[in-house]
Amino acid sequence: MTHLLEVKNLRKTFRVPAGPLAAGHLTLKAVDGISFNLRAGETLGLVGESGCGKSTTGKTVLRLLEPDSGEVYFDGEDLLSLKTGQMRTRRRDLQMIFQDPYSSLNPRMQVLDIIGEPLKIHGLAKGRALRQEVERLLDTVGLSAAHLDRYPHEFSGGQRQRIGIARALALKPRLIVADEPVSALDLSIQAQVVNLLQDIQQQFELTYLFIAHDLSVIEHISDRVAVMYLGRIVELTPAEELYKAPRHPYSEALLNAVPVPDPHVRRQKRPLAGEIPSPLHPPAGCHFHPRCPYAQEKCRQQAPELTDQGGGHLAACHFSDQVGRYRIAR
Repeated sequence: MTHLLEVKNLRKTFRVPAGPLAAGHLTLKAVDGISFNLRAGETLGLVGESGCGKSTTGKTVLRLLEPDSGEVYFDGEDLLSLKTGQMRTRRRDLQMIFQDPYSSLNPRMQVLDIIGEPLKIHGLAKGRALRQEVERLLDTVGLSAAHLDRYPHEFSGGQRQRIGIARALALKPRLIVADEPVSALDLSIQAQVVNLLQDIQQQFELTYLFIAHDLSVIEHISDRVAVMYLGRIVELTPAEELYKAPRHPYSEALLNAVPVPDPHVRRQKRPLAGEIPSPLHPPAGCHFHPRCPYAQEKCRQQAPELTDQGGGHLAACHFSDQVGRYRIAR
């Protein structure tokens, strides 16, 4: 099967100071050898707690950050081998929606200039044609031509995110990395933006890498879900399989953390024990073992591989057949 995006053994580290009283630097493994792929028209949800490396993954795939090693292929082309000018041309097919809809927009630019800037840079429109195209994009995301001459501070958070979406659509991309596009929005607005993203995906035949920390947000938008923990993908499966029968204890814990309206179910929930270990000093073996109710000695000594559990359901757990003992029915 041909994939639009293929990521193989991707790694990204950062050097951070050892501390105010210590000399030298430490290495933070933000992305630790992950692999995944995306078919055209598909949505892959990438989920995990803050600091797991999911946003770094998205930025590294688009070469907003340069990876330490690995391979990234888009439509069969090696993105990491492209020079700066070649990559700039390829960016027409690769766009990003950022998490914070305010800081991602230039406060000194009007909406016309914000959305029209990509069109100018790539020489696709100018003058009246540019204004008409921006008006069309605003209409696509639920705004109007009356907003063209306003500044970002004059909009609500949901409206600003719609402007960011319109900017991402300007070059007619094929792949969009949506980096927690609703996490900074009110709950009442999140569903509207998710619905908008689904509508424009069908309209423009888009492929999404949808990054989130909340499994409930991506439940209805994702075809498959990849769960990350401390820089590694620990489970990768069709969305319905994850919600029905997770095969990794961390996925099970994330699902149990999703709010439910039934108070009797809430009382049954088993909270995830412990704190997230520092990515500067991750645990040996399986990174999740200090917090895992299924952990045994093997987990402390040997890191599990991401293996097929059947039907394309991948999980990195030595005892995946036992997972489900603490699953709370939804």
